[in-house]
Amino acid sequence: MLTQNQKKQLKALAAKLDVKYQLGKKEISDTLIDMLNKALTAHELIKIDVMKGYDGEMEPLAMELSLRLKAEVVQIVGRVIVLFRRNKEKPVIKLVK
Repeated sequence: MLTQNQKKQLKALAAKLDVKYQLGKKEISDTLIDMLNKALTAHELIKIDVMKGYDGEMEPLAMELSLRLKAEVVQIVGRVIVLFRRNKEKPVIKLVK
């Protein structure tokens, strides 16, 4: 579980991220989960842009993604979800305590 200071740190890092992964109007597929899983392993922190074709609520979507990816939701801003998962073998981001 992330502390408030860690979330604040990750939000600041996420603001600078250019790379976004896109989720369309279709349901969450195994292919999407596999792609996001690889991205989290490599980068630890990712932004997912939810396209306008998706008409569901963002919070349940973010929770489902976090459960399936074993990641933590850092924030939801509009149609953008930020997820974090520590790479246990090769950590990329050093979190504050």
